[in-house]
Amino acid sequence: MVAKNVKTFALGVEYDGSYYHGWQRQKILPSIQEEIEKALSIIANHKIDVVCAGRTDAGVHSIGQVIHFKTTANRKKSSWSIGVNSYLSENISVVWVKEVTENFHARYSAITRSYRYIIYNYSLRSAIFQTKLNHIYRKLNVDKMNFEAQFLLGEHDFTSFRALGCQSHSPWRNITKLNVFRFHNWVVVDITANSFLHHMVRNIVGSLIEVGISKKKEYWIKDLLEKKDRSHAGATAPAKGLYLVYVEYPLHFNLPRSAYTSIFFK
Repeated sequence: MVAKNVKTFALGVEYDGSYYHGWQRQKILPSIQEEIEKALSIIANHKIDVVCAGRTDAGVHSIGQVIHFKTTANRKKSSWSIGVNSYLSENISVVWVKEVTENFHARYSAITRSYRYIIYNYSLRSAIFQTKLNHIYRKLNVDKMNFEAQFLLGEHDFTSFRALGCQSHSPWRNITKLNVFRFHNWVVVDITANSFLHHMVRNIVGSLIEVGISKKKEYWIKDLLEKKDRSHAGATAPAKGLYLVYVEYPLHFNLPRSAYTSIFFK
């Protein structure tokens, strides 16, 4: 956009991914990006294109997605939140808005991205959480899962945990946090990295589940990492248990956090 008085805004966005074919705009299928761009374009009265911190797959949810867009429209701050929400479905919501400097970029300015994967670990299925959690009826050994998960910390070649169709130029990523813990019937996997390969989180979780049901021997995850071969790893865990919860940026941008994010990542 080459024009005077161009402003850049960052928005925090929550969404239930159950109803969409992922974040990225599709030709026919419904996407989160398309719906947000339509709502913003109505408020701005000109076409808006948005950039997100991390594209999520079909069925993946978010409580911490960050996007940015540029506009020449002069609107109240509330127009980019309350006003935009009035044109969005109930499955998507803007939770904060902030005007940022022109050099802010939702994707390239991000330092780390954090995901949470939630498993409902109980013998009987839940009627309420069918599209929000992954149901595993066999008892998971969380201690084993967390022990094996620690072998993935640090900078590694994650070829064993990337999708076969992943288009990233490099399989190297740096995981700075990976914890597995239980809360009653819920098993939670928290993972933070500089960025992620396609299906990387879900492939890691799928392999950790095999560890949790004692299907694999000790140090299996370590061996998987060293083999650099996706065919030896576990199945990809379903998308419905995955949430993008927080994107970290340099402090000078002074971006808000959603209430949920503050609880998860203090």
